[in-house]
Amino acid sequence: MTNRIPKVNELIKREISRMILREIEFPIGALVTVTRVETSSDLKESSIYISVLPDNKEKKVHEVLKKQMYFIQQRFNNNVKMRPLPRLKFLQEKEIIQADRVEGLLEQLKNE
Repeated sequence: MTNRIPKVNELIKREISRMILREIEFPIGALVTVTRVETSSDLKESSIYISVLPDNKEKKVHEVLKKQMYFIQQRFNNNVKMRPLPRLKFLQEKEIIQADRVEGLLEQLKNE
């Protein structure tokens, strides 16, 4: 069994994280983190999950990413030496939000 997909996911996560940190201007005070990447088995599409703090900046961050999508895809295509190159798409990380909610509920129960 090949482990190409996990390696591709890690490569994409590293490249996009670097790009977000150095090349994309987000609203002041927004902390954007790539939490995970899921690439299809045929390498045609990669879903990039991002987390935004504080939560009220999330909509603005997604607007910036949507406007910069062409730039991000082009820069990614130029920087990564692999074929085929997946089409990138950004999604909100919901698992972390759910985990925070569960932790909050558990903490609340503990205090009661």
